[in-house]
Amino acid sequence: MGGFCAARFHDAIENWHLSPAELRPSEHPSQKGFSFVVDHSDLTLTAGTLHLELSPSIGGSIRNFTQVVGGRRTPLLRESHSDKRTVLEHACFPLVPYVNRIRGGEFEFRGETIRLAPNMAGDPSPLHGQGWLGEWSVESAGAADAELFFRHEAGEWPWAYEALQTFALDPQGLSVRLQCRNRSHRPMPCGLGLHPYFPCDGGTRLDTVVKTVWEIDENVLPTREVPAEGRYDLRDRAVCGQGLDHGFGGWGGEARMWEEGGERRLIMSSPDAHFFQLYSPPTGGIYVAEPVTHANAALNAPEERWPELGMRVLGPGEDVTLRMRIEVAHG
Repeated sequence: MGGFCAARFHDAIENWHLSPAELRPSEHPSQKGFSFVVDHSDLTLTAGTLHLELSPSIGGSIRNFTQVVGGRRTPLLRESHSDKRTVLEHACFPLVPYVNRIRGGEFEFRGETIRLAPNMAGDPSPLHGQGWLGEWSVESAGAADAELFFRHEAGEWPWAYEALQTFALDPQGLSVRLQCRNRSHRPMPCGLGLHPYFPCDGGTRLDTVVKTVWEIDENVLPTREVPAEGRYDLRDRAVCGQGLDHGFGGWGGEARMWEEGGERRLIMSSPDAHFFQLYSPPTGGIYVAEPVTHANAALNAPEERWPELGMRVLGPGEDVTLRMRIEVAHG
């Protein structure tokens, strides 16, 4: 098997460990060229009091991430109670090979116009790439670790690529590694993200450092970048029901989340993501805090601005990595 085989990437991954409204996809594009048999069953990983449920065939998603102490179950990510087999009912999913929106489904790259159809009902701009709508195969699975593989053949997104997610659970938390490799014979734009949903109520707090925020229009597309002040200041603040769906720049790489007087205390970190997306609907109940490698609609900017907006261009055979750690804090 070519590409991200476990043996080839063993040395690369063994030392990596670190201390959005509910709309439905309008279609699930078929993915061809898999090297493996797709396992449609869920996987469950366990380490100490932590339990992680993965759904490889549903966008390579995390279905549930919980802590069980003395028979009491505490959801660390938004708990999936639904029997519906849709990724938007789950707790977290991968964003590959771009994050958030492409304005109007069209961008220019080196003399070529790339056009993509919408992939969520009610939104004219395609979101988050192909990985979250596809089936991932199980590359390997153990009691507390797993690897999921995804392959995309060139089509509407005119580059072939493959992606690997590595999950490693330990008694203190969860480490996730998302990797994408360009399989085409020409350069490919690429960005990565992870999309975790967190449960919340009026006592839920978020504390993280960001420098700038992009104001948005009615289609959640950026209009201008301004200092992250006032309602956009994310330091030690309420995070539930805030009416935010914004991208932030200059992220410090760590976000602390907790419940006032509660048991859920998390530290989410990423050394690879310098942008942060926060979705906090006015209705409350959940929020999304996304570590991402580039800004919303970065592909619509001139290519000379891509480095400052976080968008990478991968040469043939090159890859890019995003790591995320969710630490379960105590005390």
